[in-house]
Amino acid sequence: MLGATLDLPTYITRLQTETARLDQAELVKLADLIYQAWENDKFVYIFGNGGSGTTASHMAEDLGKSTLRPEDLKDESKKRLKVLSLTDNLGWIMAVGNDVSYEHIFLQQLMNYGRKGDLVIAISGSGNSPNILAAVDWANRHGLTTYGLTGYSGGKLKGMQQHGLHVALDDMGMVESLHLCVFHWVLNDVFARINHEGRYAKK
Repeated sequence: MLGATLDLPTYITRLQTETARLDQAELVKLADLIYQAWENDKFVYIFGNGGSGTTASHMAEDLGKSTLRPEDLKDESKKRLKVLSLTDNLGWIMAVGNDVSYEHIFLQQLMNYGRKGDLVIAISGSGNSPNILAAVDWANRHGLTTYGLTGYSGGKLKGMQQHGLHVALDDMGMVESLHLCVFHWVLNDVFARINHEGRYAKK
């Protein structure tokens, strides 16, 4: 844990250094894929374990609500992004974990929901979570687009995903922080595209 050995100013400096090392083209690619899902009326599914699971929930909430202007939230005519965090279906997760295996908790949901052309965002700091790998394998074989968010060496997920952002750092806390931190740029970029604001304002 970096925070156990680094004082706060050094930790903040390290966080800035690691942010600067990220592959910015992969962040733009994630924004592209989410926007294309909105354009083509496809679903976005997000999932992870533990801290990454709550990141999936956060991302899904933001993408569902904050891709619309606040004044448009009650407008039933507005086109919306179809997005779902598979970490939030607690009853289904417990049933599958109990009756089948924990490895299947995301796979079984994707088998019900997922369709060709949908987008899967899989989050795993280690890149080796069996339930993440099982779902991504199924998605790859059934025509879904897969995007991974990884840390450490990237694990098996880095080799399976079609696209992804890798945080090459052996510290789970900072990996998880960076995944969520840079996602907010992605969110803002997709919002700007959908609503023709900022860089995408109509001239």
